[in-house]
Amino acid sequence: MSVGLLLITHRPLAGDLLSVATEILGSRPPGIEALEVINDTPCEDLVAEGLRRAARLDQGDGVLILTDLFGATPANVAMVLLDRLERARVLAGVNLPMLLRALNYAALDLETVAEKAAQGARDGIRLCVAAGEQRTIPARRIQVT
Repeated sequence: MSVGLLLITHRPLAGDLLSVATEILGSRPPGIEALEVINDTPCEDLVAEGLRRAARLDQGDGVLILTDLFGATPANVAMVLLDRLERARVLAGVNLPMLLRALNYAALDLETVAEKAAQGARDGIRLCVAAGEQRTIPARRIQVT
């Protein structure tokens, strides 16, 4: 078994991230679904659809929900699902490194997959400057809490 992955984002981000991940991996990964939020969709409808998809994805190891912008509708829906699902975790601020890490470690337990995905997101964020360019802010490791 493995952890199910549910992407809940503003449209078209979830589908686009899944398409890029599929291209990188060579085939569509199993155990993942994308729920894209369209403006003015009632939250109750989104929660109901999220619950249906989570039920399909959960094979006994739980569901990791990846969402885009904490405090926005997709993340708010994810937080409702977190309260209603028996085994779930939510990570906000989804990016491609987070998604790829979650896919690569989906066979592990839910806590580990969530931690690996969060670390992948952090590791994927880099501030780069051109060679010889004066830095305007000090170089340091970015900490995400």
